[in-house]
Amino acid sequence: MKFTQSLKAISEGLLTVFSHLFRKPVTEEYPEEKPFLNGYFRGKHTLENCIGCGYCQKVCPSNAIIICKSEDNTLEKYIIDYSKCIFCGNCMFYCPRNSMQMTSFFELATSCKSDLCAELINKRR
Repeated sequence: MKFTQSLKAISEGLLTVFSHLFRKPVTEEYPEEKPFLNGYFRGKHTLENCIGCGYCQKVCPSNAIIICKSEDNTLEKYIIDYSKCIFCGNCMFYCPRNSMQMTSFFELATSCKSDLCAELINKRR
């Protein structure tokens, strides 16, 4: 009785293995083939025509954004600490001029935590 149950279990397992043998692989070859990212993906930030109003800094739940202004109240530095950033997108959604955008770039891994602090350059049109 146990021998027939064991034989049945082994044959079912082999059938499962052989049925998956001819299917398309599920795994991706990541470094060679980049994954498909939909339009809602939130990756690295870009900044364009920022006036330095500070809304993004106020709505950031993780305090990852630092805005430095000069004496004449113009934007001097815009710093994002990616070690704190949770990529929630609040900075992008609450920006009154749509200056902040999030790209599909996601390869931010580094061996040094200080490299995760990035100064964004304000691109002017």
